[in-house]
Amino acid sequence: MAESTLWWLATGGAIAVELLTGTFYLLMLAIGLGFAAIAAHLGYGQTTQIVVAALVGGGAVVGWHLRQIKRHHQEPPAQANANVNLDIGETVQVDDWYADGTADVHYRGARWTAIHRPGVSPSPGAHRVAELIGNRLLVDKS
Repeated sequence: MAESTLWWLATGGAIAVELLTGTFYLLMLAIGLGFAAIAAHLGYGQTTQIVVAALVGGGAVVGWHLRQIKRHHQEPPAQANANVNLDIGETVQVDDWYADGTADVHYRGARWTAIHRPGVSPSPGAHRVAELIGNRLLVDKS
């Protein structure tokens, strides 16, 4: 059996295991195994094939991991992420603020407690929902 066939079988095996486990990193390693198969087709020796598999597969894993870290740090936390919570960005009307820094607002047919950011003096009027903290709406002046 040709060396390239063994590499292609290993590639297929890695993809099959990835489909069963759902780990995207195995797919990156499968890319490295596929490049090793191509190196075998081009006539490179076994040592070169192993190095190609390690460099390409390992590089793909590191690249994907760095991409995920960068993407994770760019998104706001779930309580302030409009992609997670559809209330973010909606407008509510605050009629009056209480002395404790809260206000009752009517939103989505129910009564909610609104709070303002620390250090901001509250004022009545239209406010935008910036974040949900528990069952309270953190609002910013519109």
